[in-house]
Amino acid sequence: MPQAQARSVLPVVLLGCGGVGRHLLRHIVSCRPLHANQGVAIRVVGVGDSSSLLVADDVRANGLDDALLNDLCSAKSAGSPLSSLLARGHCQVFNKPEAMGKVIDAATMLGRTTGLVIVDCSATYDTVGVLKDAVDHGCCVVLANKKPLTCAYEDFKKLTSHFRQIRFESTVGAGLPVIASVTRIIASGDPVSRIVGSLSGTLGYVMSELEDGKKFSEVVKTAKALGYTEPDPRDDLSGMDVARKALILARLLGQQISMENIIVESLYPSELGPEVMSTTNFLESGLTKLDETIEERVKAASLRGNVLRYVCVIGNTGCQVGLQEVPKDSALGRLRGSDNVVEIYSRCYESSPLVIQGAGAGNDTTAAGVLADIIDLQDLFQTRA
Repeated sequence: MPQAQARSVLPVVLLGCGGVGRHLLRHIVSCRPLHANQGVAIRVVGVGDSSSLLVADDVRANGLDDALLNDLCSAKSAGSPLSSLLARGHCQVFNKPEAMGKVIDAATMLGRTTGLVIVDCSATYDTVGVLKDAVDHGCCVVLANKKPLTCAYEDFKKLTSHFRQIRFESTVGAGLPVIASVTRIIASGDPVSRIVGSLSGTLGYVMSELEDGKKFSEVVKTAKALGYTEPDPRDDLSGMDVARKALILARLLGQQISMENIIVESLYPSELGPEVMSTTNFLESGLTKLDETIEERVKAASLRGNVLRYVCVIGNTGCQVGLQEVPKDSALGRLRGSDNVVEIYSRCYESSPLVIQGAGAGNDTTAAGVLADIIDLQDLFQTRA
């Protein structure tokens, strides 16, 4: 589709082309006909990974063509560097630290004219400075990366103070409308008093499987084999990923807190931590040491008519993350598999909370949520396109 037909042209720079980033690029390419019918064109002008940045020769006029984007996804999946695509022409590669400077150059050039969307699908804190500079230059920001919103509170405030320019739905619950629901309730003047959620597909799966009498160590190993866990399952079992999501929600409610203020229950003791034993040793011998304790907690909950869930609880006085007994017939208690579920309590939803449930993890689901966030910004580009 010729770009002149589009009412809104959205230039995009993508930071991070791991699983989520690659799925996002494929979604952008496959959705061209749909977006054309909506009068929208997404022009990918740059893609960066942990070491370099691939950009179009003229970011003001052209993007990276779809064939190149497909080749880029294939190259990154095969472990090839972005520089391997230079032979295609009409693009150039910059290595770090120069790469981040080029992102700022693009933000400076396009931010106040055509507009630019910086999409962060990385998993690093290193993008915070670039993102803050980008919003200062009038750029929009879309985040799947939780870390920029969970570092210093001043950085969170800086990014979210430009609320029309930022979207971060996929940082909590992947494609589920958790952030949107919370912000809409707050905007209506209905104060949110509490949020309770199971926000880890990995731990949701583990907890629901324990109800069938399976050993904790066996369930964790199965989850790893199914691809639900990180390469080192302790990254999930520590609860820190859930804590980051809880922090984003707590800050959204106005709590000026940091990670240090969140009570986080790890499902393994420090003597089984990464500093003490390798991933292999943890899987082979460390996990079984946790079976008895977890089994006792599962049985104790069952005797009271409850089940165990790994949840975050965000109230007016702070938040905590860890194992909690919940009634079997509650939204959290009925949860099975790797779905996420969130209960939002407010004045209007006090006796019967707003419940959001569905797939809350996976590269494809997260990428779809990111793309929806990009499209949601189209009104800001209509007068610029």
